[in-house]
Amino acid sequence: MERLKAKIFTIWCWTACALSTVFWATLSILGSLFSSSGKLQHFCMRCWSRDNLWLSRVRVEIAGLENLDPRRAQLLVANHSGLHDILSLAAYLPLQFRWIAKKSLFRTPFMGWHMRRSGYIPIDRDNPRDAVRSIHAAAEIIHGGTSAVIFPEGSRSVTGDLGKLFSGAFTLALETGVPLVPVTIEGSYRVVLPTTLNVNPGVILRIRIDPPLDAASYGRSGKHRLMEDVFQIMSQRLEELRALRRPGEELEDPVSRWIHGIKS
Repeated sequence: MERLKAKIFTIWCWTACALSTVFWATLSILGSLFSSSGKLQHFCMRCWSRDNLWLSRVRVEIAGLENLDPRRAQLLVANHSGLHDILSLAAYLPLQFRWIAKKSLFRTPFMGWHMRRSGYIPIDRDNPRDAVRSIHAAAEIIHGGTSAVIFPEGSRSVTGDLGKLFSGAFTLALETGVPLVPVTIEGSYRVVLPTTLNVNPGVILRIRIDPPLDAASYGRSGKHRLMEDVFQIMSQRLEELRALRRPGEELEDPVSRWIHGIKS
């Protein structure tokens, strides 16, 4: 019975999330015909993200918001282990920002169309020349006063462990000289279970935003040192965030209790 209930919830969740994506992406695309600043599209992204977090029964705990400065551009680098990393940052970061994301996402119907109309920056990691152009394009946006968010691992971790960091984000930080803010996210890989599409309700996704690093102080020759410092910060934060998990915390959600046949 548990497996049947879990399957029913998964089908319902993906269907509802798809409808939410179509609605908010369409609204964003239509709005972009009248607003070229990207602010309306950003609002649609925040609403879409909150919808999908609620539909998949994810709770978010975030700390360190005081380390963000909405008055100046910053480059946020975050670890990545699932779709809900994107949703949680979009929903809870109190900033106007633009994503720097892999080029393949821009070909996704509705979501990809929204991304193109919102001024997000595609990166083609398989084409070094295009990747350099993408970094220059992102630098122009940041120099214009808008923050950006990038996942320096390049692809999602299916275990939740921190993977190798690629240098593009750190090259961008050194080129722009803006503060680099490490953001650590724990729990996303437990929402949509690895190698399946099964949705696990009740997960608490925890986010820690660390104080910004002064990228300019590292100098052009300090890129690898900057990468190592960020890796160490994220690794330590992941351990700390995992230690905050409570036994059975997912069963605090009513949908999770329904699936497992636990009465309130």
